[in-house]
Amino acid sequence: MAARQTPAQKETVERVIHEFKHGELRIRGNGPKVKNPKQAIAIALREAGASNQESPKKNRQSLARSKAKERRGETAKDAAEGGKSAKSAAGETKAALYEQARKKDIPGRSKMSKDELARALHR
Repeated sequence: MAARQTPAQKETVERVIHEFKHGELRIRGNGPKVKNPKQAIAIALREAGASNQESPKKNRQSLARSKAKERRGETAKDAAEGGKSAKSAAGETKAALYEQARKKDIPGRSKMSKDELARALHR
C-alpha cells in the first residue's frame, strides 16, 4: 500500500505535472525539456519529497527546497504567470549581463551565474 501524501506534497506534484503538460518542465532546471511522462513523475515525487528512492531526511530536505523555490517564484509555472524567475533576471540574457559586467570590470564575473551577475551589476 502506498504512503499518503501531505497537502504540501500534493501541491508540489501537481505543479510539476502541470509544468510537464505545458512543456515547461526541464531537467535540472535549465537543461533539455522533459518529454517522458515517467520521468516527469519521478521528478515530481523527488521535488515533493515523496520518493521511495531517497531517505526520509533527504525527502524532507527536497520538499523544503521545493517549497522555498515556490515561495520565491522561481518555478516555470510562476514565470508563466509573470512571477520572478531566474530566466527573467533583469529581463536580460546572461550574455548581456556578462557584457555589462565586463564593461564595469567586475572581478570574478566569468564564474558568476546569471543571478549573481544581475546582483553584482545592480549594487
